Amino acid sequence: MQEEPQTPLPRGAIVCLSLAAFGSGVALRINDPLLPRLAREFGIGVGEAAQVISLFAIAYGLAQLMFGPLGDRFGKYRVIACATVACTLASLLCALAPGFAELRLARLLAGMTAAAIIPLSMAWIGDVVDYAERQPVLARFLIGQIVGLSAGVALGGFAADHLSWRVPYVLLTVFFACIALALFTIDRRLPARARLQRAGEGGSALARIVDDFGHVLAQPWARMILLTVYLEGVCLYGPFAFFATHLHERLGLSLSAAGLVVMLFGAGGFIYAMAARRLVGALGESGLALGGGLLMVAALVTMALTPSWLLALPVALATGLGFYMMHNTLQLNATQMAPARRGAAVASFASCFFLGQSTGVALSGQLVGRIGTPWLFSAGAAGLLLVSLAFTRRLRRRERMQAAAAA
Repeated sequence: MQEEPQTPLPRGAIVCLSLAAFGSGVALRINDPLLPRLAREFGIGVGEAAQVISLFAIAYGLAQLMFGPLGDRFGKYRVIACATVACTLASLLCALAPGFAELRLARLLAGMTAAAIIPLSMAWIGDVVDYAERQPVLARFLIGQIVGLSAGVALGGFAADHLSWRVPYVLLTVFFACIALALFTIDRRLPARARLQRAGEGGSALARIVDDFGHVLAQPWARMILLTVYLEGVCLYGPFAFFATHLHERLGLSLSAAGLVVMLFGAGGFIYAMAARRLVGALGESGLALGGGLLMVAALVTMALTPSWLLALPVALATGLGFYMMHNTLQLNATQMAPARRGAAVASFASCFFLGQSTGVALSGQLVGRIGTPWLFSAGAAGLLLVSLAFTRRLRRRERMQAAAAA
């Protein structure tokens, strides 16, 4: 038993989690460039078509209330593996949906099933990686999600112009089935330290879930992190869902070309993941959060004002870089909000983020037809400026207090 903490993780354990996050990222963003195609095919407005995005995000956010405690009690890696099986079935239902109502329902189910993957992976990494090394490891893990977000937009754009909208979901079905098999294989080989789970406690399951989340929400810093990530989701991802539509309808790009431009969001995230260790050392947590927020603000304002799609290339890149600079700082703090309830803590974080996204997409869908995409991007920039300044101020105060306590 003394040797167990030193037992290495199976080769590919984190890589497989990153691949599962890739699938989750594809599922999340695949409909962004498909919105005009879905609107034409089903005879609805673009705002209504955006429900396939907002419903996924709502289900994803609310399902965290279930998966976080499940991961804490039954083992996070195993729950992730089970969830990828459910993602396989949900993707198949999306591919087979006969109408828009059925597609909305299937997307709701897809959001519920994908909900376990990224937050429980982050919580599992928090269990097995020391805090001092955790931010770069989290950044490398998120390469899967980053590339998935880009691939989802590109695949959706290509399908919108050249294929059926069903094809991406068929590909997702096959991918999730393969990654589920790999995850179950690795789960059987994990050492005990990587199978951390809390023993069952007395009382009903509902009472235990309420206790888990009550423990998280009792922490003032946790409440600050959760509010910040919710507002980040509202202010960025609401407008961002209409980037491809803006490029297509206002700047004259085809949907497939618009999808390729939006892919650069993921390239910006990839740059951050590769440079995370150096950026953390140079800027610190508060510097990363402020710099990322200001970069997103500048990118959204530029997107609102540019008359040329060429400027959209650096804008998409800067948006991705700025987002991951700020969001990864929030993620790092989320893994340490409540270590005794890490699954519930990170699930709360993901829940707030995706509920923020769904709120933002729903609001943006209502506003885009009235004020247009340029004003929509400008409103998002104003919100992000306030959010990043407020969070950075609180983070710097916390850093000073921690430094004083350590002195």
